[in-house]
Amino acid sequence: MTDSEHHDVDTVLPLPQLLLFGLQHVLVMAAVPITSVFLVAKALDLSTALTVNLISATFLMCGLGSLLQSFGPARLGARLPFVMVPGGAPIVMFLGIAQQRDLQTACGAVILTALFYFLVLPVFTRLLRFFPKIVIGTLLLLVSVNLLKVYGGIIAGKPGTPDFASPLHIGLALATIGFTLLFARLLKGMLGQLSVLLGLVAGTALAALLGQLDMSAVANGPLFSLPTLLPFGMPTFDLAATVPLLVFSVISMVEATGQTMAVAEIVGSKEEPCALVPRTIRGDAVMSLLGGFFGTSMIITSGENIGIVRATQVRSRYVTAVAGALLIVVALLAPLGRFANAIPASVVSGTALVVFAIIGTIGIDILRKVDLHERSNMYVLAGALTMGLLPILVPGIYSQFPKALQPILGNGLAMGAMTAVVLNLVFQIWRPHAAPAQAAAAATAATPAVRPGAAPNH
Repeated sequence: MTDSEHHDVDTVLPLPQLLLFGLQHVLVMAAVPITSVFLVAKALDLSTALTVNLISATFLMCGLGSLLQSFGPARLGARLPFVMVPGGAPIVMFLGIAQQRDLQTACGAVILTALFYFLVLPVFTRLLRFFPKIVIGTLLLLVSVNLLKVYGGIIAGKPGTPDFASPLHIGLALATIGFTLLFARLLKGMLGQLSVLLGLVAGTALAALLGQLDMSAVANGPLFSLPTLLPFGMPTFDLAATVPLLVFSVISMVEATGQTMAVAEIVGSKEEPCALVPRTIRGDAVMSLLGGFFGTSMIITSGENIGIVRATQVRSRYVTAVAGALLIVVALLAPLGRFANAIPASVVSGTALVVFAIIGTIGIDILRKVDLHERSNMYVLAGALTMGLLPILVPGIYSQFPKALQPILGNGLAMGAMTAVVLNLVFQIWRPHAAPAQAAAAATAATPAVRPGAAPNH
């Protein structure tokens, strides 16, 4: 094992390693801001100039957010290796509000939701003891399955179109996965830690050889791209239109809890979850608030961070700080954004599948520390997986239910996490016939803790 594999969250690596590892984070994550903007731009028929402006604004918010989460000034940010991206569910909700009302109302909804984070956070912090390992492990498994489904859908394409299930696109994705695994097996030290990046580069090179890499747009257009403040005009604040995002904000806090605790354990953070989680959520709130004024949807930390940290074993928060700086450069230098956009979606998605599958392995590793031979734990996990996987694997299963309930029922991550919390309370804590000592022991077991030095040995 090389010295570079022994670093922890506060280690400042040599500059060449910081740049390479930071670039790896950027390339793995770059597809998220680009696809989120294109989804909105195509659905709302935005002009090319406005689309480029929104891409620049989104990269800028992601870069600033990554710096905020990495350095954590004034208790804003977790001081963990986090890269921030637009949330997938908020993008869909943002688009829905824009289609039903207008873009000014959609931006106003993002701003109101960011403020709502600060309002609810003190109450949410008191509930963190109800997120034990069985809840966090279940949530990570559901995050993995959900992300695999989303990016698998990007590779396959839209059903009914000529390119659906194209062997070429699927082959490129599988080849990229194969390259990544091959590099992970053969390379050691720093090169082994760069397996994800090298797999992406190899997949892109193969795409170029097959004529699937169109670089014609990279040199066309302006050199610099400066985001515009209030690109759609003054925001409109409509509380009724904001409700879907307000509901999501609570779900987002649950997700932030799971990923913060998982990453903290991977990197060996010595801070308690009750201190770390609120800082993560405050960082999400600040960047979403700022993003709302620049026309973006909510900018949040996401499950991708867990996979990339475990896959690369790069635990230093200074790497994600460099990634944040690179994202800002991409935001301001338009050709770099156009180059990132030129990489075929199947190649980027193939890389993402490896990273997201690793999130599932982390969930399994956490659940491995839970006694699943114990009857109550077995039923807590079974119930949570049932309620969490149903809306992921059977889209639209709750489509005939009241519309007010669909944002929650149809979100597998929310349903799985809430079910796990409730069942854990029923089976482990609310035991009317349990002795006081047993109840106290169960409550203690339900309190999550980050073990110092818990980074895995390799």
